[in-house]
Amino acid sequence: MVTRDQEHPFFRPLWRRIALVVLLAVWAAYEVLVSRETLWILITLAALGYAVWTFLITFPKQPDAP
Repeated sequence: MVTRDQEHPFFRPLWRRIALVVLLAVWAAYEVLVSRETLWILITLAALGYAVWTFLITFPKQPDAP
């Protein structure tokens, strides 16, 4: 199943997807280690999990045929 996020040409380069995941990981680490706000920890971890799943694990290797 392909989602709209995966179809956007902005996310085609691997370095952009990795940068997004790293940014979310840093934000989640900040929330866990510094702010300790439970709601924001859950939000950032959920966003990180979604980004890893969508942009690294299930991202299509070949672009869809037009």
